[in-house]
Amino acid sequence: MTASAQPLDDLLDLLDLERIEQDIFRGESRAAIVPRVFGGQVAAQALVAAGRTVPADRAAHSLHAYFLRPGDPGAPIVYTVDRIRDGRSFTTRRVVAVQHGQPIFHLSASFQVYEEGLEHQADMPPAPDPETLPTAAELLPRYADLFVHPDAMDRLLEARAAVDLRYVEEPPYGTAGVRREPRSQVWFRTVGKLADDPLLHVCLATYVSDMTLLDSVLLAHGRGGWAVGDVVGASLDHAMWFHRPFRADEWLLYDQESPSSAGGRGLGQARIYTQDGRLAVTVIQEGMIRVPRD
Repeated sequence: MTASAQPLDDLLDLLDLERIEQDIFRGESRAAIVPRVFGGQVAAQALVAAGRTVPADRAAHSLHAYFLRPGDPGAPIVYTVDRIRDGRSFTTRRVVAVQHGQPIFHLSASFQVYEEGLEHQADMPPAPDPETLPTAAELLPRYADLFVHPDAMDRLLEARAAVDLRYVEEPPYGTAGVRREPRSQVWFRTVGKLADDPLLHVCLATYVSDMTLLDSVLLAHGRGGWAVGDVVGASLDHAMWFHRPFRADEWLLYDQESPSSAGGRGLGQARIYTQDGRLAVTVIQEGMIRVPRD
């Protein structure tokens, strides 16, 4: 096994839930960049749990989720699936994630049998070739002196070891103190090939979707994020619509923007395109974003 394959294998193991009853699953957890379970991990694991109770001919087409409590990275997470509806074309599942006897996350997901229909899509915005952009290992050392936490760079690199994520422009911590247009683009793909399982690719995209979506909120206010210590925050809710098939092990453009921030909350919305221009996913997320008190 190569060094680059190990982090992806570890991530796939994290998403491979243990089935402890017909509709009850258990997932392991691990520390994230901040001292709680990474929200993308919980969302992806919950979607795995839902998908394993759905016939294979029905693909995930949407999810809606709320983050209720911070997850404990030192404890397993139990996912209970409710089979809300099994119709001719659509299947609906509700998943509750529990730790220490309390719900930490709630997800509703819908799955659909493939069918033909009307088609149109928003055009893919211009973006440079991902192969011309710096990797995380090349980019992050440039900003190590800005980070308030001594191990911030190592934690960021570890969090992205399984995913090759490349910023089109400077990340928020690269221009902290300077207000920018509330837009951000990243290219991403897994560091190795994945099995031909549509649910797996959808779950990997769900995992990555929580990594950078609120960047555009930070850019609007010249904030660099947790690593430079000028904001604290957490995901509040998350919604995704899966429009067309895609592979998470091939380059995907994550085009993100923020239309609003108010009341200690910031809203991010985004579209994920395949490299050949097909609109694959739409994402919307609201997060708590607060300025630390002196």
